[in-house]
Amino acid sequence: MNTTIYKGIEFFIIFILLPVSFVINYSIKLKMAIGIIGFLYIIYVLLKVEKKKFKITPGLKWHLFWKQTIFKLGAIAILTILFVYLTESSLLFSVLLKKPKLWLFILFVYSFFSVYPQEIIYRTFYFQRYESLFKNESLFIFVNAIIFSLGHIFFENILVIILTFFGGLLFAITYKKTQSTLLVSIEHAIYGCWLFTVGMGGLLGFPS
Repeated sequence: MNTTIYKGIEFFIIFILLPVSFVINYSIKLKMAIGIIGFLYIIYVLLKVEKKKFKITPGLKWHLFWKQTIFKLGAIAILTILFVYLTESSLLFSVLLKKPKLWLFILFVYSFFSVYPQEIIYRTFYFQRYESLFKNESLFIFVNAIIFSLGHIFFENILVIILTFFGGLLFAITYKKTQSTLLVSIEHAIYGCWLFTVGMGGLLGFPS
């Protein structure tokens, strides 16, 4: 399971074939079953093949992480507020103001049941399995952003593809620096929750 050929086939199936197949119109139950099986396979490989231990990385630089994340969030906030205001001003903070209970519920569910599994797949698993196959670090991170974007192709929305590409770059860089699933999950959750809060939830598949 650790040969280059095996990893290449594995990469193609998990990060290209499966996401593209989800665009095809077939049973949602079958799609969910495939997704669950795929995720269980990833957990198995991480624990049994790669001997990965899920624990908090010692020596994390929390102060630096929060400083950088808040700075990036500020830039994202300015751009997204302008975007929503100019494109559909009625949506600006609409769920937060009109449905605060739904807002809190979605933030919780999204952070724990969407963000964390995504980061296990696209950062922890990807970096653990394929980093040794790339000689160029920048290319390795760029490919991560591409497949993360491709993982959202089922939305069939070009703006979602663009947003997730740049999000993928940010998250890959954070994981590369910290080697922490926890930190990159927190960062991912913060940006995703902000997009829902500012009024872009419908675009990104959030209930609104």
